Amino acid sequence: MQKRQDAQEQTAMFLERCGIQVTDREKQAIEVVDFGLPDYPSSGLQLLTYINTPRYCAKELVLFPRQTCPEHLHPPFNNTPGKQETFRCRWGEVYLFVDDEELTLNTAQGEPVCQPPTGFEQWYTCQRYILLRAGEQYTIKPNTRHWFQAGQRGAVVSEFSSESRDDLDIFTDPSIKRVG
Repeated sequence: MQKRQDAQEQTAMFLERCGIQVTDREKQAIEVVDFGLPDYPSSGLQLLTYINTPRYCAKELVLFPRQTCPEHLHPPFNNTPGKQETFRCRWGEVYLFVDDEELTLNTAQGEPVCQPPTGFEQWYTCQRYILLRAGEQYTIKPNTRHWFQAGQRGAVVSEFSSESRDDLDIFTDPSIKRVG
């Protein structure tokens, strides 16, 4: 419980650092996601959801330094093509790996720019990425595999999307459980 509260406090500080004020109620509503994996915070994510309806969704994603959200996709459901989401970086840097042929391969003079969490490398197959810095954004098409990792200082990313159904997400790592 204390670990969760500490993560919520740290998340609120990250949000405030980039000018996003949060109420006490919102601080308590921050979701600390460990994906059922044993290596939180290395693998994990902190979320503040403002609204999520069948029409649209708005959230803040907070990543601690080098924290990684595991590879997944948002499949079709209820006669929709699946969740389409736009990530807009508000603070820090986030490396967004996406199955998109138009993006750059994950190498710089042969060296990877990011490393998947140790022991979980086999579950990270997307090799093309875009580096988002404050003020930059990218839209992920529905049913497209992706994962992301914060830079050295961490990152705050606003997500605007169609309806979010986290319970339907398909993770490359079959051991992942999408619970807060």
